[in-house]
Amino acid sequence: MKLAALLGNDTLKRRLSALQAKGKLTHSFLLTGPEGSGRHTLARILCAAMQCTAPGERPCGVCPQCRKVLDGAHPDICIVDDPEKKTIPVKLVRDACTDLYIRPNEGQRKIYLFPRAQDLNQQGQNVLLKSIEEPPPYGTFLLLAEHAEQLLPTIRSRCVELRLSPLPEAVLLPALRERFPDVPEGTLRAAGVRAGGYLGRAESIRRDDAGLLPQSAAFVRAYCARRPEELLQVLAPMERLKREQLRPILTQWQALLVSALTSRSGLPPLRPECAQIAEARPVSDITQAIEAIRLALRDLEGNVSPGAICGALTVKLR
Repeated sequence: MKLAALLGNDTLKRRLSALQAKGKLTHSFLLTGPEGSGRHTLARILCAAMQCTAPGERPCGVCPQCRKVLDGAHPDICIVDDPEKKTIPVKLVRDACTDLYIRPNEGQRKIYLFPRAQDLNQQGQNVLLKSIEEPPPYGTFLLLAEHAEQLLPTIRSRCVELRLSPLPEAVLLPALRERFPDVPEGTLRAAGVRAGGYLGRAESIRRDDAGLLPQSAAFVRAYCARRPEELLQVLAPMERLKREQLRPILTQWQALLVSALTSRSGLPPLRPECAQIAEARPVSDITQAIEAIRLALRDLEGNVSPGAICGALTVKLR
C-alpha cells in the first residue's frame, strides 16, 4: 500500500511527499476527518512509510517491514484503545508513555496509534502531552479524530494536522463502480452525495442498502397506493416473526422513508422506491410513518411482542 492508495487528497499527499523527501516526517501527526474519510488508510500508510527499509519512495509496500505493518503484525506499532470503553482509560495512556522509553524491537520507530483520540478525556490528554512534548528520537504518535477541536489546544499545537477531504465525484464514482459493479449509476451517485463525498461512508450506505427485502417491496407498493388492506396483508405474516427477523425489515422501511423525505429537499433518493414514496405521499404522511417505525423499533428493544408491534403499525401506517 503506497501513498497513492489514498484516493483524492492530492494537496495532503504532496505535502507528505515533500516532508518525506526532506526526511522530516514528524514525531506526532493528528489525522482528522469524519468516519469513512480515510483516516485509518492514511494511518497504515504512514506507519509503513516510517518503518519501510527500501530506498526511494516509501512505503514500498513489499519489504518485510511494510508487510508486517500492512498485515497488522508489526511489533513496534502499538494501538492504544479499549473498544469496550466509552473513553480511553488513562491507565492505557500511562502504560503507553512508559513503554515509549523501551527501544523499538525491530523497526526504525516505535509508533503509538490512537484510533479514537477524540475519546481521550482531559486527564488522559494531559498524561499524553508530556510524552508528545519530548519523545525519544524513535518515538512517534498518530492521533485519529473526527475534529481537531476535540483535543486540547496543547495537544494540537504539538501535532502536524492532516485533514482528510471529500473526494470529487470524478474520483469517488469510479471507486464505487469498482466496489459495486452491479449497482446503477444513479444509486451510486446518490450514495456519494449522501456520504458527503467520503468513500468509506458511501460504502457503508451501499452495504446497509444491499437489497430490497420482499416485505419492503410489498410495503412500498401498499403505502404508495394508500391501500390499508394490502398493508395489512404485508404486516399480518410479520406478526409471527421473531424479533431478530423483524428488526432488519423495519430498519429498512425506516431507511426508505427517511430517504424519501430527504429527497423532497433535493438530495437524490437512494433507491427508485424512495422516489416513488416521495411522489405518492406528502411530507406530513412520511414524517408520521418515520415516527411510527421509530417507536416500533424502540418497542421491539423493550420486549414488546412482534404481534403487538405489527398490529399497531397497521393503524399508524395508513
